[in-house]
Amino acid sequence: MKCLDEETTKIMLKSFKGEKLGWVTVGENKWFLPKKYEKQCSIYYNFKAKPDDTWIVTFPRSGTTWTQELIWLLSNDLNFKTANSVPLVARFPFLELSMAINDNTSRSILDENQDNAEIESLVSNIELTYEIARSMPAPRFIKTHFPLSLVPDILRSGCKIVYVARNPKDVAVSYYHFHKTVKAYDFQGSFEQFWNYFQNDLTSWSPYWEHVKEAWKLRHNPNFLFLFYEEMTQDLLSVSKKVAKFLGKSYSDEQYEKLVNHLQFSSIKNNEMVNLTRANTKVIFKSDTFIRQGKSEAWHSLFTPELNEKANIWIEENLKDTDLSFPFIKLYS
Repeated sequence: MKCLDEETTKIMLKSFKGEKLGWVTVGENKWFLPKKYEKQCSIYYNFKAKPDDTWIVTFPRSGTTWTQELIWLLSNDLNFKTANSVPLVARFPFLELSMAINDNTSRSILDENQDNAEIESLVSNIELTYEIARSMPAPRFIKTHFPLSLVPDILRSGCKIVYVARNPKDVAVSYYHFHKTVKAYDFQGSFEQFWNYFQNDLTSWSPYWEHVKEAWKLRHNPNFLFLFYEEMTQDLLSVSKKVAKFLGKSYSDEQYEKLVNHLQFSSIKNNEMVNLTRANTKVIFKSDTFIRQGKSEAWHSLFTPELNEKANIWIEENLKDTDLSFPFIKLYS
């Protein structure tokens, strides 16, 4: 593990105003993570998965939240009553959330909301998400953006793992807006600047290609299901049935219809148990919504022809030695 060099850190902190502490690179793949990982790495690397766990693993902004709700409902006999009353973050916690929110941001939140017990509880839960995940009653549902090599016990445990990949152009656009919205990032640059960081593996949980390819190689493992976000936007019913089969569940056509209606993007975006629109989340986000558009190929609005050409060359270079391809989209258009 190494701290990012001083010169690059200084330049990046001018754009990532909320980061404050900098970043580290980890292992041969040089996984790019917030500096707080330096203190917490052993917690995550040695986290003990259980055979009856279900994990979702994704690179950020790859349809994680949408798929979490799908997995949780399919695993819990379509219990819409609980899904509509208990926040998804409580049913399906984010393992390394405490790493993503730096200590300076946590202190600022507390200073700005003194004597607010609800906010104090929120910050406390953020700091202990790995402990919350560890102590959940079985069967546990856990989310992580770590590449599988940084949480090795997941594979060894024999638990169920769902990985979701999304094409890099849409990931970058969504991640850009996310970095501008989340106070802990507070990105001040242009999309072109952000893309350059993304392409050069200088955004958290990068490198993108190594993250996706590592999972792609495991797609034939019987306890591992590899999905594409584009599959979900194209045919959510078929994906729902595929996930149900993987989880050992079976439902009637009428039940699947109800599930798909619940998971329609317009419904999810307006669902406060899923979209984090409760008032206390405004201390973390600049806007009052976590889920944005949820569209495939929405990247056209931000890519200039020059930037698109640059991106296409980068994508082609990274796909030339693999059979990985993204369905239903024109990645080079």
